[in-house]
Amino acid sequence: MTALREAMQQFAIIVSHGQPSDPDPAEAELVAFAQRVSEALPGWHVGAATLARPGALDAALAAAGPAPRIYPLFMTEGWFTGDALRKRLSAAPEAVILRPLGVSPALPALAADLLRDRIAAAGWVPSEVQVFIAAHGSGRSPNSARDTRAFAAALGALLPLAEIRVGFVEEAPYLADAARGLGEKSLCLPFFAAEGGHVVDDVPEALDATGFAGQRLRPIGTAPAVPDLVAREIADSA
Repeated sequence: MTALREAMQQFAIIVSHGQPSDPDPAEAELVAFAQRVSEALPGWHVGAATLARPGALDAALAAAGPAPRIYPLFMTEGWFTGDALRKRLSAAPEAVILRPLGVSPALPALAADLLRDRIAAAGWVPSEVQVFIAAHGSGRSPNSARDTRAFAAALGALLPLAEIRVGFVEEAPYLADAARGLGEKSLCLPFFAAEGGHVVDDVPEALDATGFAGQRLRPIGTAPAVPDLVAREIADSA
C-alpha cells in the first residue's frame, strides 16, 4: 500500500539562490514557502532547496520520487536556470526544470492586482501613480534586464499608470539614477524573489539617496498570492 501511494504521488522541488554567507535563514524561509505551495497541491510532495546551502538540493532529490518538477524561484531565465541548475541536477537526469517565477505569464497580473490594492488604500488614482521596479540586473548578461523590462511592459499593459521606471543594482540605469525625481504618489516594487541583501541594503540605500517619498513594497516574490501561482504552474506541468 505504501509503495502504491508513493507511485501515485507526484514530486516537486522549489529551488532558489539562497544566501551563501548565511544559508540557514533563507533555507528555512524557502521550506515555509514550499509548505504553502504544497497546501495548494494535493497529491504532490513539495520539497525545497537553496543552492547556497551545501547538500540541500541532494537531500531534496533523495526525498523526491521519479521525474520531479523543479521550480526555480528565480527572476531571470538564463545561465542559472539552465546550465548551472542542470549541472547541479546531473544525478537526476529525469528531473523537469520549469520556467522561473520572473518570466511567469501570470506574474504581471498578480503584480497589477497587488498595486491596485495599494493604490486604492492610499486614495490615489492609477493614472497619477509612478511605479519604480527595482531589479538586480547584470554587468555580464542581458538576461536580467530583458526579463525585468518584459515584466514592466506586461504590467503597463494591464494597469494604466502615469509611469513605470526600471532601475538595477548591477547595470545602468542604476537604482539611484532611475529613482531620482519620483513624486509622492509613487511605489517601489522590488523585482526579487525574496528579501535578501539587495532588497534589505541596496534598494533602501538608493531610495534614501534620492529622497524617495513614495511607498516601499516588499519584493514581488513574497506576495501572498505567489505560492498559489507556483502551485498552478507545477500542476499544469504534469
